Amino acid sequence: MAELKTLARPYAKAVFEYADGAGELTEWSNSLAVSAAVSQQDAMQATLANPSLTAAQKAEAFIAVCGDAISTKVNNLLNVLAENKRLALLPEITALFELFKSQREKAVDVRVETAFEMSGDLEAKLAKALSAKLDREVTVQSSVDQSLLGGVVVRAGDTVIDGSVRGRLAKLAEAMNS
Repeated sequence: MAELKTLARPYAKAVFEYADGAGELTEWSNSLAVSAAVSQQDAMQATLANPSLTAAQKAEAFIAVCGDAISTKVNNLLNVLAENKRLALLPEITALFELFKSQREKAVDVRVETAFEMSGDLEAKLAKALSAKLDREVTVQSSVDQSLLGGVVVRAGDTVIDGSVRGRLAKLAEAMNS
């Protein structure tokens, strides 16, 4: 997985810098999402793996499937990726682009797992507290996981805050066994 990120990073960075400079982050984000979805379809993967097709034919087929959902600029990117045999990297390029975009916009999506359903008021308070702590605009996505017993587990990118009863019991058990 790290290898795919390594290969995709230069493309994602170049696309992000271009889109940011042109003020087209949202348009590029939408187009890349469509392209990534198309690249993961079984029929498209078979087309991309077909050795009898040239890079130009693969790009042309890919662009035809995407249709009007992508711009001419994205078509150019797809042609470059096809020439370099990198169309399969589109999901990774899209993920990295979205990461760069959220860092630029100082925004982060936070996943919150709770033992019980949170009220809208409590979710808003949590979002406000996390915004202050992370110094970013926070969008909270909550889910219920009854195996937590109580408390919450907050995931924001690489940061995990485990305030669950299950997590505390696991720490206690670890301390007692050592």
